[in-house]
Amino acid sequence: QVQLVESGGGSVQAGGSLRVSCEASGGTLSDYAMGWFRQAPGKEREFVAAISWSGISTYYADSVQGRFTVSRDNAKNTVYLQMASLKPEDTAVYHCAADSWPYCSGDHCYAALSYDYWGQGTQVTVSS
Repeated sequence: QVQLVESGGGSVQAGGSLRVSCEASGGTLSDYAMGWFRQAPGKEREFVAAISWSGISTYYADSVQGRFTVSRDNAKNTVYLQMASLKPEDTAVYHCAADSWPYCSGDHCYAALSYDYWGQGTQVTVSS
């Protein structure tokens, strides 16, 4: 069973940048597509970004397209979410998730229900 641990969250001013990481243990990261989701207080969990097992295919929510970049280093069993031009509305707990179907195509990787393993999350707070 894969365990996922996020790190790198924190507080930043609007317009700033932050990188969050997700390290996997208990499994081989390259067996999984990986996703990032976020949840703000009082709101539902929403899709942010996803990446196929190879890193060739990436997907983004419209709200972060052009500002966030998802990447992975399978040798380090780690996935990253680089966030730039941050806005107060990006404030949320960010979770990474692993999908046993590694190809992440179509609508599959946008849905939280597609993912089998989840991390506990890391808080990102953007102040105006």
